[in-house]
Amino acid sequence: MNATRTSKPSGIGATRDKLEFNMRIRTFTAAVCALSCAAILHGQGSPVTAAACERLASSLKLSNAKVNAVQAVAAGDFTPPAPPGAARPPATEKDVPAFCRVSLTLMPSSDSDIKSEVWLPLAGWNGKFQEVGNGGWGGSIQYGTLAAAVRRGYAAASTDTGHVGDSASFALGHPEKLIDFGHRAIHETAVQSKATIVAHYGSAPKLSYFNGCSGGGRQAFMEAQRYPQDFDSIIAGAPGYNRTDQSFQLVAASKATHMEAASFIPPAKLQVLFKAALNACDEGDGLKDGLIGNPLACKFDPAVTACKAGDAADCLTGPQVIAAKKIYSPIVDPKTGKQVFPGVVPGSEPRWTVNAGGPRPLGMSDDLFKYVVFKDPNWDFRTLDLAQHLEMARKAAAETIDATSPNIKPFVERGGKLLIYHGWGDTNVPPTSSVDYYNRVVATLGEKQASDSVRLFMAPGMGHCGNGEGPNVFDTVTALEQWREHGKAPNEIVASLIADGTVVRTRPLCPFPQIAKYTGTGSIDKAENFVCRIP
Repeated sequence: MNATRTSKPSGIGATRDKLEFNMRIRTFTAAVCALSCAAILHGQGSPVTAAACERLASSLKLSNAKVNAVQAVAAGDFTPPAPPGAARPPATEKDVPAFCRVSLTLMPSSDSDIKSEVWLPLAGWNGKFQEVGNGGWGGSIQYGTLAAAVRRGYAAASTDTGHVGDSASFALGHPEKLIDFGHRAIHETAVQSKATIVAHYGSAPKLSYFNGCSGGGRQAFMEAQRYPQDFDSIIAGAPGYNRTDQSFQLVAASKATHMEAASFIPPAKLQVLFKAALNACDEGDGLKDGLIGNPLACKFDPAVTACKAGDAADCLTGPQVIAAKKIYSPIVDPKTGKQVFPGVVPGSEPRWTVNAGGPRPLGMSDDLFKYVVFKDPNWDFRTLDLAQHLEMARKAAAETIDATSPNIKPFVERGGKLLIYHGWGDTNVPPTSSVDYYNRVVATLGEKQASDSVRLFMAPGMGHCGNGEGPNVFDTVTALEQWREHGKAPNEIVASLIADGTVVRTRPLCPFPQIAKYTGTGSIDKAENFVCRIP
């Protein structure tokens, strides 16, 4: 990265009193002020300069951590460093405000090597902190979401969770690194980031937020359950909170289409299934709009797509129908008859290429078995047996990486708010897993406390953390800020569907168990013509 360093105007020392500082500011010419005032005064009214940022390199003292580098980055475009072995350069982040970039290595154990970055706005700090989460197996700093947080005025942080690359190969022979990935890296980053904020600004953040999706949703749940003091409010998108049990479901989806060649469902035939599911369930919410608004009420049998004879492009063969039924079905423990993990729901079919289309299971699950459970990089997923291996997998991984407890009372009793969102069309993390968790939280906290502190928003037609044929662009950060800071609980979140840069549909996302119902008048592509109601 070739960042431009900025410097403090000559003659102004960081230790001058406020009166002299302000007098000197007023003597600057308009040209100088245009270049430097923003880097001198931030939103909390204290002087923050590029030189003060760079002094952190020697002045910042942290326990079980070291400062790798500190640099003042000028406002403008920011090109992140390329991760080791990256196939292509990372995307440039546009229009990033000037910030102090602090690179840390955290070492809570003798085998820990956690890289974290803290970005501190040089101007306009909103007085708050936001840590952003990772997807999959982590392994990289999340520069895009860091930049997004800084644009909103947050001091922000991200971590690589203690290893490099989106693979669990790091876990072989390194149990401490697995703990770092599981929960410790996120916690330690929160602790050390807050200390860095105090050192830079002279005051602690007034509020701390966490924002993550997928693996970041798992991290979000882990924080609420295990470290309730770290954050005041949390956003958890598509939370893969039960990675161990979920991995059996993902492997089962791959086995359904790959145990024999005849079972494979080509991508074109996924559209056949999708259209059949829409025909069966689109109007279940009272409106035919190309979306299944209430999949929980959907009764769909993929057998309706079966070919009458032989094979054809517009139907599924017998083995393909059987494979589809397996992908929709929950995983059930044959020993107890209890559900281990739910299957996907009708309406998700266009994205089955992710969970059932590749030659191996999704890496999130594949790597869990290869490197954590069986400790064999050559493990054959076709040999997985639920009855034989479920407890073995839970013993190897669940305590470290799963965040399944519904008891988040310590978090909510200190005023914490948990906003969960999930796309009904998700195939990476089957969406009814979030419904199951929410219902368990309500049962644990009671309806009143749960309503005051936890909201779940399900998005029809949205895939994993976004995309899909349904409205999938929405602002959870503002919704959470309004809830935590102003007491305005989100009774809906307006989502947009964007095509070629143009908003083509808006729709309210409703707090579960409500769904968006059409009022009967006006465009079905306008959110204002819908209300949230219990189905």
